[in-house]
Amino acid sequence: MQSEGAAKSKLFQIIFIGDVIGKAGRLFLAKTLPLIKIRYSPDLVIVNGENSAGGLGITPKTAAEIFDAGTDIITGGNHMWDKKEAIGLLRDDKRIIRPLNFPPSVPGKGYHIFQTQDGTSGIIINLQGRVFMEPVVDNPFLIMDRFLEQYEYKISLIDFHAEATAEKQALGFYLDGRVSAILCTHTHVQTSDLWIMEKGTAFQCDVGMTGSLDSVIGMKKEAVIKKFLTGINHRFEVEKTNLILDMTVVDIDRRSGKAVNVEAVKLHDHIYEKQLGF
Repeated sequence: MQSEGAAKSKLFQIIFIGDVIGKAGRLFLAKTLPLIKIRYSPDLVIVNGENSAGGLGITPKTAAEIFDAGTDIITGGNHMWDKKEAIGLLRDDKRIIRPLNFPPSVPGKGYHIFQTQDGTSGIIINLQGRVFMEPVVDNPFLIMDRFLEQYEYKISLIDFHAEATAEKQALGFYLDGRVSAILCTHTHVQTSDLWIMEKGTAFQCDVGMTGSLDSVIGMKKEAVIKKFLTGINHRFEVEKTNLILDMTVVDIDRRSGKAVNVEAVKLHDHIYEKQLGF
């Protein structure tokens, strides 16, 4: 009989944590991620950090806190440029990636090639959608066609930062069997459609966020409600109470590159230790 350790050694586990919202999200990540890593022993941890600075953007300080918590790679999206410090950050730190389909003149890279201590290599790709988003980005479908002609790795994961579920699902079916996982971000609400598609690609319309459950996508609800009632812009602030961490765990067969197990997790402040078995 094959031992549990031997079975696990054939799998490569990635944990992907949804958009970290502001200081409250960063602090909750710092509290929970060390215990998450003890509980799951992942091979790679990816965090979307494009909202880590005050709820919009990323800075060297917020990136450092996310890495210090135990993150390996930070992905982004349309808010990567909301803080001017991001330009130098993306140029200098290759562990932080922005959407691949931004114009070539934009600083940074849209992918990160990794190699773990056991010699396993793979690639993490960041993409941005076009439906209800800024029109400056290229077609993510065609970009991936060209990209996959150049780069071929058994283990590959895409953070597809997009608004429309139809666009997300369509890309999932289009790339099924060509990448290990497509886990989407941007809407900050964890969806229940996590599954392994017919040809072996794990897919989810939105991983969720690390921020306040008692909020509107991480922001204090009162100002957002006023905006919808009046049409007048109000100052949005990050909500700091009733925190959650949404994440998706994917086990990938090292030989085939196909996803074999998937799990969506929502950790709650005050009970996260019990949820993780501590």
